[in-house]
Amino acid sequence: MKTIESNSNKIHFNLSAYQHVNAHIENSNPSNIFILVDENTHELCLPHLLAEIKTTKTIEIVEIESGEINKTIETCVGVWNVLSELGGDRKSLVINLGGGVITDLGGFVASTFKRGISFINIPTTLLSMVDASVGGKTGVDLGNLKNQIGVINTPEMVIIDTTYLKTLPQNEMRSGLAEMLKHGLIQDKAYWDKFKDLSLLHTEHLDQLIYESVLIKKHVVDIDPREDGLRKTLNFGHTIGHAIESYFLTNSYKTTLLHGEAIAIGMILAAYISTKLTGLSEAENNEIKNVINSIYDFVSINEEDYEPIIDLLKYDKKNSHGNINFVLLSAIGETKIDCLVPNDLIIEALKFYNDSY
Repeated sequence: MKTIESNSNKIHFNLSAYQHVNAHIENSNPSNIFILVDENTHELCLPHLLAEIKTTKTIEIVEIESGEINKTIETCVGVWNVLSELGGDRKSLVINLGGGVITDLGGFVASTFKRGISFINIPTTLLSMVDASVGGKTGVDLGNLKNQIGVINTPEMVIIDTTYLKTLPQNEMRSGLAEMLKHGLIQDKAYWDKFKDLSLLHTEHLDQLIYESVLIKKHVVDIDPREDGLRKTLNFGHTIGHAIESYFLTNSYKTTLLHGEAIAIGMILAAYISTKLTGLSEAENNEIKNVINSIYDFVSINEEDYEPIIDLLKYDKKNSHGNINFVLLSAIGETKIDCLVPNDLIIEALKFYNDSY
């Protein structure tokens, strides 16, 4: 596949991509190379990567524990200490090998260590390939509040090698699919239409669908890199979806949701709200609901959950001047940003979701 060039870096695909990694290492001559992994990518993905990297330099492996619960400043402190102990300096290179937790946290660690060192992202999950691969967002959670601490800083390059997807369970693949569905809903109805019947899609289509998804996000980010306008549309389904994800993450009696599972719910809720506020048709709302429900399992959200979920909305990063801002649809492929939604309509949407199965 042809390399995608954004305003700030390049995204290379599959096995030929490692030629660019090796060329970068040779040309930049880093003082140290660190590969950040979790226990899963250490076992399942690292051997493939090491076989492709051609260098005589010593490579140090830094492992953190997997999972959103470990995407914290405390984990960053541990990694910063390891980099220091292993002689990391301003000419070091960090390669982040993993899903969104690794690329978000690893990018933040590299962006702040010694006031900023080079890093390369190699996403290994479908979600991180189509989401974290573009845009340069890095960061960690603050308690149960997602992505509250971070910076926007782009890696030297991104490597998307779909070989790594063979290591993923089906629920992780579905999690990534949510962001692809979102890209169609906010930007490209024709792309959305490709997902309306998954029985027509086969594994040989996946690379092209990933490529198109990355192009959609690249188009948005190139126009609005600092999220002043158009880039806000990438948050469709995320305002309430993040609140649901955070609520389920920190309640021991709830089953933790993957990011895409929570965002899938958020998109159903945002589509319903769109029918009330921004003119989305009932037909398209039902289409969105039916497609998403055909892919994802039902998650029970009880009435007693409504208020604490709504309380979490006040921490959403897109809020300003005390307002909670939603991204809504006027039609599939057409968005409206900075929409104010009353709490009673959010509750109505939650009830709609519960009745949608």
